[in-house]
Amino acid sequence: MPLHLLGDRMPSMIPVLGRCLSNVARRKLLPDHYDYDRPIVKTEIPGPRSKALLTDLDKIQNTEAVQFFCDYERSKGNWLMDADGNRLLDIYTQISSLPLGYNHPALVNALRDLNNLSTFINRPSLGTLPPLDFPDKMGKVLMRVAPPGLKEVQTMACGTCANENAYKAVFIWYRTKQRGGSMPSKEDLESCMRDMPPGSPKLSILSFQGGFHGRTLGCLATSHSKPIQKVDIPSLVWPVAPFPQLRYPLELYAEENRQEEERCLDAVWKIIVESKTSGQPVAGIVVEPIQAEGGDHHASNTFFRRLQRIAKDNDAAMIVDEVQTGVGLTGRMWAHEHWGLEEPPDFVTFAKKMLIGGYYYKEEFRPQGGYRIINTWVGDPAKLVLLEAVIRVIEEDRLLDNMRETGQVLMEGLRTLENKYPDILDGTRGQGSFCAVDCPTEAVRNTVIRALRNKGVQAGGCGERTIRCRPALIFQPHHAEMFLDIFNSVLAQGNIR
Repeated sequence: MPLHLLGDRMPSMIPVLGRCLSNVARRKLLPDHYDYDRPIVKTEIPGPRSKALLTDLDKIQNTEAVQFFCDYERSKGNWLMDADGNRLLDIYTQISSLPLGYNHPALVNALRDLNNLSTFINRPSLGTLPPLDFPDKMGKVLMRVAPPGLKEVQTMACGTCANENAYKAVFIWYRTKQRGGSMPSKEDLESCMRDMPPGSPKLSILSFQGGFHGRTLGCLATSHSKPIQKVDIPSLVWPVAPFPQLRYPLELYAEENRQEEERCLDAVWKIIVESKTSGQPVAGIVVEPIQAEGGDHHASNTFFRRLQRIAKDNDAAMIVDEVQTGVGLTGRMWAHEHWGLEEPPDFVTFAKKMLIGGYYYKEEFRPQGGYRIINTWVGDPAKLVLLEAVIRVIEEDRLLDNMRETGQVLMEGLRTLENKYPDILDGTRGQGSFCAVDCPTEAVRNTVIRALRNKGVQAGGCGERTIRCRPALIFQPHHAEMFLDIFNSVLAQGNIR
């Protein structure tokens, strides 16, 4: 059964300890030795061995972003071991990129399978010399979890190059339409070599304040989440629209939030018209279902449906960046499935929990001619071997159901903590287990994250003052309860300011 249909099943609910948990959520998802009843913290984190390794690494590269060193061989399931023997409950999972946690048996078995040996050893130039089983793998793996209505896919290595090449595909589509479907002219070919129109056209991608889509030059021009990501780097001057800044809880601010979304949609329309008048039309709009890196900013399903209509009315493609929201964390395989769109998005980009980068797209966006969207590797077939195992586990263990149920526990618990510590937490929000809560300032947020780490929880921040939960799909209600208990103990210390 396709995963987008499997995700619509409603689990049978039974009350457990005052909460509604399903039989699915209570089922054992991993062998006993993959789970623990508590974290273990032997040293301050980073500990002495991590600090020594940091000194060694700093001799050959910048290490200012390194938090601590990890022992991945000993890490299991939802538990991350560090170099000093500390065992942490991981709710951040390598910036939301581990679908099944650490060393999942299904992935270990895929690596042990000698039938996969050649795939792991011989990384091909997929755009020119793909392996003989590549069409079969693409059909059985990537197309099995394709967003409903999208029947073509292009693989890439990571999320940034997925978005960058989706932008290129949009520009190629737009110019092909302007030429009436014909191939580039001699003038196009000659002028592009001088970086001049018409071969290098004045077109743009509209993005949103607070969005993040990657760090290559095109993606960086559409990213507006943190100054450190952009400073000192030349940028393309493309239009930027406001993204709704909703207030929480949603039920208390329904009218105010509706007006905020209306303001942003009006701005999108106005910017598109102004861009066309100025001679740099908007060829595409890129948007995240939830602005993850920018601070977990949400918008309503209605907002996204109207955004799609604005794109269509103005002959602009709609690119949905699901690099972080894709693969089940919101309770559906793809977060945009919650929106109830009239038709599929034009593009859906992916990476992180998919283990391989790329984008799904409508047939009309397939470029004419070879060598338009290509690089040396264009992805990695070895990642498809692992992804096939991941998809099988998601289906067999009903992990989309698990994410919805675990998300209920997380959201209920975070709201309880927000009510208990209103001076430290506010703005609890989420979809499935894709949850977040705000702190008063960046300094308080960073203090809380450090305190959680030294209590045995690996968490992460986003935006200016947000703590985000990005667990693996095997993160169950009892793990959520464990995290919430530790979070409460951190906040109860009374010195978080």
